[in-house]
Amino acid sequence: MPINIVPSNKAINLAIFASGSGSNAENIIAYFKDIEFINISLIVSNRQNAYVLERGKTHNIPSEYIPKEAFTNKENVLKILTNHKIDFIILAGFLLLIPGYLIKQFPNKIINIHPSLLPKFGGKGMYGMHVHKAVHQAKESESGMTIHYVNEAFDEGEIIAQFKVVISENDTPEEI
Repeated sequence: MPINIVPSNKAINLAIFASGSGSNAENIIAYFKDIEFINISLIVSNRQNAYVLERGKTHNIPSEYIPKEAFTNKENVLKILTNHKIDFIILAGFLLLIPGYLIKQFPNKIINIHPSLLPKFGGKGMYGMHVHKAVHQAKESESGMTIHYVNEAFDEGEIIAQFKVVISENDTPEEI
């Protein structure tokens, strides 16, 4: 199912959810910077000291720290997203399982960027260098990234796109 973002009479407002440094968020911000009908309207992190919150400030994007336990407060989280008029959510290194109420509120409007060719090397705990180490240990000849819709399970939503790279047996996890 392809993503259907079509310009209309209003801009599309995106929220980026991230748990760490926000390098993927930075790339997403840069990519959409000059696209008139797309606004990065909010950065959300479940970690108070995540550098992604600073990246948001640098780009004058409102940022919210929502601790893990606060994600159980449906009304509060939805209020934050509603206040920022969020249409789509992009997970860019966000390490929490998305609650069912958010998936229901944003059907096929939450996507994840995962650093492997799913279904390989996905699931709880499979993020960042953990994935690259697993790919290396499995002696894979290719790796890449997967963009997929988010459902109630880690990394099991419908795949939107995959991008592959060839790797050699001499590549280190850091090179992968």
